[in-house]
Amino acid sequence: MNASTMASQDGRHYELRFRSLFDAGRAYTFPCDASGQVTMDALSERALCNYLYVRAMIGREYRFPQVEAVLQ
Repeated sequence: MNASTMASQDGRHYELRFRSLFDAGRAYTFPCDASGQVTMDALSERALCNYLYVRAMIGREYRFPQVEAVLQ
């Protein structure tokens, strides 16, 4: 599944958002499906490194992620 197949029938796209525990304006977002599954093979090398980092920092620097619908 690639980013273009992550859109639902009604035109929504989803993002998995990891918000910082300490800085309200800081967050990482990654394209995902409606259930929050990120296709790691579709990420760039830098995005993949960021994704793996932020997952490892849940509870230390980042909150548990939330799935958010984005209308486009």
